Amino acid sequence: MSTWSDGERRVLRGGIAVLAVTPAFVGLWATVSPRGFYDDFPGVGGAWVAMVGAYDEHLVRDVGALYLGTLVLLALTWLWLERRLVQAALVSYAVAAPPHLVYHVTALDGFSLGDAVAEIAGLTLNVVLPLVLLAVTARSPSPSRRPPT
Repeated sequence: MSTWSDGERRVLRGGIAVLAVTPAFVGLWATVSPRGFYDDFPGVGGAWVAMVGAYDEHLVRDVGALYLGTLVLLALTWLWLERRLVQAALVSYAVAAPPHLVYHVTALDGFSLGDAVAEIAGLTLNVVLPLVLLAVTARSPSPSRRPPT
């Protein structure tokens, strides 16, 4: 049984849903159409992946599949919203996101200012949001919400 308030559950579910957008979008696209993902990501006239390295179908498909695995974890976390599962999923995301951000901060050559800002803003959200949500999960329940002993 969750000891979170209705508001905390809404914040957690909303945040988990936001975190799931990237794995859903990237995972499906990279797995189904690795060359299309490489050439056209993020799909609004950009070619962010193509700008930072040579095409490797195996690598793109593997990354897509890993993102799909993350999506499944986040979907189950959203559905069950059990404290330890939520914390494990958020810690996992929080471990993966910073190295991804650091790499992209150092690989902005050739990006327009708008593309660079959009990319780094999105990746920064992926670093900060799981930490904010972890803080919500770490709160001790108030006496009125503690389960009976």
